[in-house]
Amino acid sequence: MATTKLKQLGQGMTEYIIIVALIAITAITVYNIFGDTVRGQVGDMAAELGGGTATDAGAAGAAAANTEAVADYGLTDFKQAE
Repeated sequence: MATTKLKQLGQGMTEYIIIVALIAITAITVYNIFGDTVRGQVGDMAAELGGGTATDAGAAGAAAANTEAVADYGLTDFKQAE
C-alpha cells in the first residue's frame, strides 16, 4: 500500500516537470520570435519611467509588422535572385 502511494506521488511530480518544461519551451520560442519588438517596447517604457523620452522604435517595429501581416501575397511575389 505504501509503495503504491509513493509511485503516485512521483508520477505527479513528473507530470508537473513536463508541464513546466513545455511552458518554458513555448516562452523561449515566443521570445525568439517577438524578442526585438518586446525589447524595444520595454526599453521605451523604461526610458519614459526614468524621465526621458522614448525612441518609438518599438512602436515603429510593431506598425511595420502589422503592415506586413495584412499584405496579400501570392506565388508571383516570391522571386529568386538571378
